[in-house]
Amino acid sequence: ALPQRKGDSHELAVDRPPSTIEVWQAPDSTLIPQTPEGDLIRYGRDLIAHTAKYLGPKGKVKAISNGMNCQNCHLKAGAKPFGNNYAAVASTYPKFRARSGTMETFEKRINDCIERSLNGQRLEENSVEMRAIIAYFLWLGKDVKKGVVPQGTGIPTLPFLKRAADPLRGKAVYTKHCLVCHGQEGWGFKHRDSLEWTYPPLAGMQSYNVGAGLFRLSRFAGYVKSNMPHGTTYDKPVLSDEEAWDVAAYVNSLPRPGKDLSDDWPEIAAKPFDHPFGPYADTFSEIQHKYGPFDDINIARKKSQR
Repeated sequence: ALPQRKGDSHELAVDRPPSTIEVWQAPDSTLIPQTPEGDLIRYGRDLIAHTAKYLGPKGKVKAISNGMNCQNCHLKAGAKPFGNNYAAVASTYPKFRARSGTMETFEKRINDCIERSLNGQRLEENSVEMRAIIAYFLWLGKDVKKGVVPQGTGIPTLPFLKRAADPLRGKAVYTKHCLVCHGQEGWGFKHRDSLEWTYPPLAGMQSYNVGAGLFRLSRFAGYVKSNMPHGTTYDKPVLSDEEAWDVAAYVNSLPRPGKDLSDDWPEIAAKPFDHPFGPYADTFSEIQHKYGPFDDINIARKKSQR
């Protein structure tokens, strides 16, 4: 079995998977029961897949988010192996998270994503929409035992580069593999009469903000390696590790919304190696924490813990 470790964005991260491991597979959504509880689960799934229709700028329930769908980051409604999925949400929450320094509930974690990745406002915890999303998460993880993190959960963590990730090299990767869908400036593509993005914005004021999990380079690099360009799977990647790190550096160098992160990481020493904002418990700069090289940071941390 692969060693597993906790990530600080969008659930859990695992070490890079070989193509031969058996990974988690989501339950068949066509088998959701035709009952009132099943209706709630289906509504939760639709909220994840088509968030903008319900909670976007012209949402029919509330206008509290930037117009992206949760599915833009959590692929196939959070059901794709190594696609930033929700496989272990039901089995691991509530749980302590170092980013907030608290024991977090389903509701807290969902609102974190809305406020960060959707650059939005909190959803009421007692709302039908919140209950539906949680019902979907519970159904999606119904076959995972409590406390278990199945293979295929979350995002793979790639081996570190020996150098800093390079936004200029990443721009060339972006031009070759990403521009056709996400556009020259990374602003995405949407039909004029649509509420949803055909291809979501990777930059600009309608994209995720600097508090989102994918703003950490290791999360973005692992995500694109296993899932991008469109149609890629974890066992048939298109990009090399180096290309994945560099294109992550390029995308996360583009302008996007800010966020007040002053309440994040109350224990400074618990900040991830690639959290791009100080202060830090070490002497490395913000630029190195953002782009690397990361080996030096991790080696120094291990020495300080001895």
